[in-house]
Amino acid sequence: MTCYLPTIIMTVIWDFSMVWVLIYGLLINRKRPLDREFKPQRKGCVMSKIKLTEAMAEAIVLGGAVLGGGGGGDVAGGLRNAQLAVLMGSPVLISLDELDDEAPVITASAVGAPAAKDKMVRPIDHIRALDQIMDLIGDQQGKKLAGIIPNENGAGSGINGWIQAAALNLPVVDAPANGRAHPTGLMGAMGLHRQKDYHSIQSAVGGNPDLDLYLEMICQGKLAVTANLVRQAAVQAGGLVAVSRDPVRAAYLRENAAPGATTQAMRVGQAVLAEREKGGQAVIAAVVSAVGGQIACQGIVNRLQLETVGGYDIGLVVIEGDQAAELTFWNEFMTLEMDGIRQATFPELITLLSLETGLPVSSAELTEGHEVAVLTAPQESLILGKGVLLPETLAEAENAIGKPLVDL
Repeated sequence: MTCYLPTIIMTVIWDFSMVWVLIYGLLINRKRPLDREFKPQRKGCVMSKIKLTEAMAEAIVLGGAVLGGGGGGDVAGGLRNAQLAVLMGSPVLISLDELDDEAPVITASAVGAPAAKDKMVRPIDHIRALDQIMDLIGDQQGKKLAGIIPNENGAGSGINGWIQAAALNLPVVDAPANGRAHPTGLMGAMGLHRQKDYHSIQSAVGGNPDLDLYLEMICQGKLAVTANLVRQAAVQAGGLVAVSRDPVRAAYLRENAAPGATTQAMRVGQAVLAEREKGGQAVIAAVVSAVGGQIACQGIVNRLQLETVGGYDIGLVVIEGDQAAELTFWNEFMTLEMDGIRQATFPELITLLSLETGLPVSSAELTEGHEVAVLTAPQESLILGKGVLLPETLAEAENAIGKPLVDL
């Protein structure tokens, strides 16, 4: 006999959370309508807006799953949050070119280990994290935000900021901090840690109240310190927190973020959707073409090591097939070696695609026995933020996986 009780319970919890998000968003907009109102920032510019729809959301989520490179959350979670944002009033996507250089923009993120068993971040937690930091920014600096960006491309993370944008009447700016998923806050900080006088502000909210894990935190200081505190908060909250962080000027995004990366995810996802009914091989071929990559090998996962350490999923994958392949991951896939020879290295894209469906399989979803193709794509095919190109941020990953990523 099939038991549907867990599904029913989760549906009720999700619907209840949606109601509270809608109510909370309305209250926030009534509380500070002038702070939340968005107006064009460029003099004489008629703002062009793309109203995000469920169809666009599905494409961005699926494309983000490919560009996530093993991390960036799961498709189901990304679709739920996107659908909720559309239900709340459909956020709009704007080009970075629509903003003046001085326009302040904030990053929305989720920090933690995707495979953590006790993790919980509700939609309202994303709004609460942004509201906390906006209160502080307004009190300290008198700033009003012009937009919000996701921290990266990923199935779930590429949607970061949509719920907040819909609830608080902000546009989503097509300039993610990075055009692929990455494990650390510093990698998504666009090189801000190198700015001598930059003052980091980060807000984190999450955790399961029923397990007494719920927390709210806001911290200020040097970016390396605040990023570490947020990671520790994720551990204390059961594995995951919603984060709003580090307002910057649009001019900084032009030089250091990944303008156009959300649009790239949409294009990749549209390629997937166009071939999905034709089966796995058709989808894989479409993905390879869309990202300008190649299939390095394919086979069966015959060994998987995964542990959650310090708020990260870390492990090793061995694939037996046309060639023996070994992959390491630190949330995202970091290295691919075939017959002991390095074939791809983060931040190059390494993504596993199901041979059955052609859809991406994240490191958190992977199981032994999975039949997969290993997709790789060079950096030149991606739109990368500055944070994943710096040797000091890559050094953290080297220490985690015990393999070199630079100076190969």
